[in-house]
Amino acid sequence: MEGEKETYKDILSSDENSKPMEGVFHSHLEEKVRPYIDLIDSLRLIGIEEDMSLPRIAVIGDQSSGKSSVLEALSGVALPRGSGIVTRCPLELKLRKIRGGVNWRAVISYKDEFIEFYDPSKVEGYVETAQNELAGEGVGICDDLITLEIMAPDVCDLTLIDLPGIARVPVKGQPEDIGHQIKNLILKYIEKNETINLVVVPCNVDIATTEALKMAQEVDPEGKRTLAILTKPDLVDRGTEKNILDIVRNQVIPLSKGYIIVKCRGQKQIDDRLSLTEATRVERDFFRRHEYFSGLLYEDKATVQCLASKLTQDLVDHIKSFYVNVASGCSFKLSSEKWKEHLDSTKSSFHQTVQDVVKEYDLKHRGRELPGFSDYKVFEMVVQRLVSQLKGPAIDTLKVIRETIENQFAEVSNTCFLNYPFLQCVATNKIDNIQSKQEAKVEQRIMEQFEMEQLVYTQDGIYFKTLNETQTTGATEDNFAGFDNRTKYPEMLKAYYEIVSQRLADQVPMLIRYFMLKESAQLLCSEMLGLMDGANVNEVLREESDVSRRRVDMQNRVDRLTMGQEKLSNFV
Repeated sequence: MEGEKETYKDILSSDENSKPMEGVFHSHLEEKVRPYIDLIDSLRLIGIEEDMSLPRIAVIGDQSSGKSSVLEALSGVALPRGSGIVTRCPLELKLRKIRGGVNWRAVISYKDEFIEFYDPSKVEGYVETAQNELAGEGVGICDDLITLEIMAPDVCDLTLIDLPGIARVPVKGQPEDIGHQIKNLILKYIEKNETINLVVVPCNVDIATTEALKMAQEVDPEGKRTLAILTKPDLVDRGTEKNILDIVRNQVIPLSKGYIIVKCRGQKQIDDRLSLTEATRVERDFFRRHEYFSGLLYEDKATVQCLASKLTQDLVDHIKSFYVNVASGCSFKLSSEKWKEHLDSTKSSFHQTVQDVVKEYDLKHRGRELPGFSDYKVFEMVVQRLVSQLKGPAIDTLKVIRETIENQFAEVSNTCFLNYPFLQCVATNKIDNIQSKQEAKVEQRIMEQFEMEQLVYTQDGIYFKTLNETQTTGATEDNFAGFDNRTKYPEMLKAYYEIVSQRLADQVPMLIRYFMLKESAQLLCSEMLGLMDGANVNEVLREESDVSRRRVDMQNRVDRLTMGQEKLSNFV
């Protein structure tokens, strides 16, 4: 919409002599990005990656695709270059924008090494040394991660993972399966739904045959988390410029995140010591003066500056989506864990319960038989009493998880129907109704489960196996007579209660997950689609007044411009 964001046209019209940022980052995004980057860093520091993947950007490309040049332009530092495999270990590049007159600073860490330094020119050497130590001298690769954190006032807030370039044919010194090794390493990163895949493709190759884009499409068929970067536009053959324009405008291989075209420093410019600051100006001039590509500037589809802005915005959006999912996921997992912990805690009380029930039986129910002789009724009474005490905590777990799931549905509804108040209201009501009905259904299933547990049943083989795990002498159907007395009740009860605990630890969360999440989602989808049967479409799709007004304004603007274009055409 008009006036909603700064376009590249605005940037071009600004002071030509103003110094461009080395980090090529749109300043109006800084305050928006920083909190989300800090959130992910804090989660990473507490080790949350052991439980779930965190959002990040993975950079992939065929060998000599221009990956290193793109990363250099974003980070403002020189990375290892050369022919063949240059990136031999995954390199996590953490860019941190800092203020307050603080000078450039970096930390490189891998395995037990942690090196802090203050000279940008040393980056390349330190990265090469780290790769040699991890992957050995030569051309081999290694899965071990190298982390390079750069803190400077002129970089953008981004975290990227640079991965080895895809090789098809091994060179001297490489194993025959080097291509397979590299692909497996890349897949470990790009197949995760939390990862944005940044695919680097040179303009002078057939994009349809690019291995990197093929791999990205395999793990992300709809292209929802894939952004393609076209490099080396100065090497495009004359007469093929139209093909490149079609690609950048998402008309050849559509990707939801689309394409950005950039021109980074070439080898000659590096040899001539062209600074990254000057390279930014050269890139801008190249696109502005290009016969075919100049229009891409106005479409925000060209230059590293545009790439940095889009990447940071995409990362923020990705983290926002992740936050909603992970918050709900954590809450669900924690509720299930608390339920499991409660089950485990009850195991310690079974011994006292056995004694109480046995004493109660002796006082109230024992007839003329002597003490010490077994009675299955005692065992059954203990199990039933213990299990009945778990009903309340199980229902409490359902209540907590219901709130989490309902919030998750509401968040999805708000996102999908942001500009449609009628649909948002309908969806909210349906979510509440469906969740209430499903909660009642789950509660009924849980109560039925506990009623079944009163039967005291499991397979003999399972019982003996569990019992043997708590005994030094193996118990079988043939020698079980020695166990069949009251002195063995604690061990026997412990074995059976272990089976009950595991059964309930799985069954209760499974019932909640199926009825409250999966079946609820299916019901909501069906009911929302059913809204259109006989509904007033205009009312259903009614937008907020401000959105409608802006849409009308934009349509009027398009009509005016179209009429103006026609008059100009007729005049010529």
